[in-house]
Amino acid sequence: MKEIFRRATTGVLYVILLLSAVFLSSDAFDFLFMVFGLACLYEFKKLVRIRGYYIFVAYLALWWAFIYLVRDKMAINVLMFLTISINISLLFYLFSKRTKPFSAAQKFITGLLYIGGGCIFLTMIPYKDDEFAKYLIMGIFILIWVNDSFAYLVGKSIGRTKPFPSISPKKTLEGYLGGLIFALVAAYFLARYEPILNPTQWMVLAIIIVITGNLGDLLESKFKRMAGVKDSGAIMPGHGGMLDRLDSLIFAAPFAYLALNIFSYVS
Repeated sequence: MKEIFRRATTGVLYVILLLSAVFLSSDAFDFLFMVFGLACLYEFKKLVRIRGYYIFVAYLALWWAFIYLVRDKMAINVLMFLTISINISLLFYLFSKRTKPFSAAQKFITGLLYIGGGCIFLTMIPYKDDEFAKYLIMGIFILIWVNDSFAYLVGKSIGRTKPFPSISPKKTLEGYLGGLIFALVAAYFLARYEPILNPTQWMVLAIIIVITGNLGDLLESKFKRMAGVKDSGAIMPGHGGMLDRLDSLIFAAPFAYLALNIFSYVS
């Protein structure tokens, strides 16, 4: 009971912090996710044993440049292409039986783009034509939360099939499908309150976020198993580390950003 109360308290404080930043101002949102990115990068650095602190300098420089300075679409698209390429390469690592450790350069580039790039695109998602679409980014958070919550509830209730027992033994196929179905329901209702996307686009976005978010969760689970730890950190009592909380969002962000850009061209 004490553990449930601790998890609930931490979860409520996390949601309040997130809502406060989103609805206070765009600058507060930017700053919060810059800090979240640093926390996730610190935990990833420990998981894969990246030496030194140069990666934090590189992340802050990249984040500052693309959030406040770079306006060229080509440069943003190049970063998006590199981030998605790293994420896809990590999927090959996820489903491989590779035991050979990453080189120092591979760890650095992976951390900078997988974590840093993901946080940058997560921060960039609500911006369009210098307008801050707070309900769009809240909608994306809601899709992730609905998927996670109902995947857990459905999996715990009727889950039998375990597709990735060596990586995440508690996750079930029934849970994944339950999370997806309820996320699609949430997307339908979100379309009624945030008309920046039409219902079909919200549904497509939900599918992309659920699939890539689940893959991001599995990927972090594999990194933790390889490091021999249960959680990426302990900054959030009852929930583990910041990367444990944001792994789905960080991995899904560049794919969601790509989808939103495609929507803007075809709508």
